[in-house]
Amino acid sequence: MQLFPAIDLRGGQVVRLTQGDYDRMTVYGADPCAQARAFQAAGAKNLHVVDLDGAKDGTLANRDVIEALARQGGLYIEVGGGIRTQERIEEYLSLGVGRCILGSVAVTDFDFTAQMLKEYGDKLAVGVDARDGYVAIHGWKELSKEKGVDFCRRLADVGCRAVIYTDISRDGAMQGTNLDLYGQLARALPGLTITASGGITYEEELVRLKELGIGAAILGKSLYTGALDLARCVQLVQD
Repeated sequence: MQLFPAIDLRGGQVVRLTQGDYDRMTVYGADPCAQARAFQAAGAKNLHVVDLDGAKDGTLANRDVIEALARQGGLYIEVGGGIRTQERIEEYLSLGVGRCILGSVAVTDFDFTAQMLKEYGDKLAVGVDARDGYVAIHGWKELSKEKGVDFCRRLADVGCRAVIYTDISRDGAMQGTNLDLYGQLARALPGLTITASGGITYEEELVRLKELGIGAAILGKSLYTGALDLARCVQLVQD
């Protein structure tokens, strides 16, 4: 299993939201590069970055921060938030980002997503965010009519190899992750690398996710609050 400690960016700062609510935001630091170095020092090999400003309004407000993170080196970086065009994909990859994450656009423009997956392969992942089993879009405010598992199956059919699956109800809530859901996904989609995202709070959950065949896990609020120690998590489960 691969671990992806998370840095969510808003106004260039390291922040965390609760269940995607911009009004429930906590600032954890003013220096994202220093935070990335701390993760690396704890043994991290990867970094999950979300541009919350980009996700909200499509701007490149945090471009310079993401470039600095990439240039700093030492970590494989995936970036999501506001990536809706091929130009944005090219922009981030040119900065040294390892993988871009498509979000709402994967639902609203599936043909575009299929074409990008064909063109970029492993340099793209798709973020699937679900509430009550159904895919949510546009900042988690709107529910689609498609179940998350079915959408993942469609993605796999057009060449998607990596899905970052978030159970919105667990995100930032510090109440544990949805192990039953990830077990279902792993069984239903053996050809996809599934990244578990949302609510991972306990070491035992990471061990269980690895046993279930989940390929990666994103650690966010649990690291910032001290509920999880990254160095310990690395020793426990990171390949």
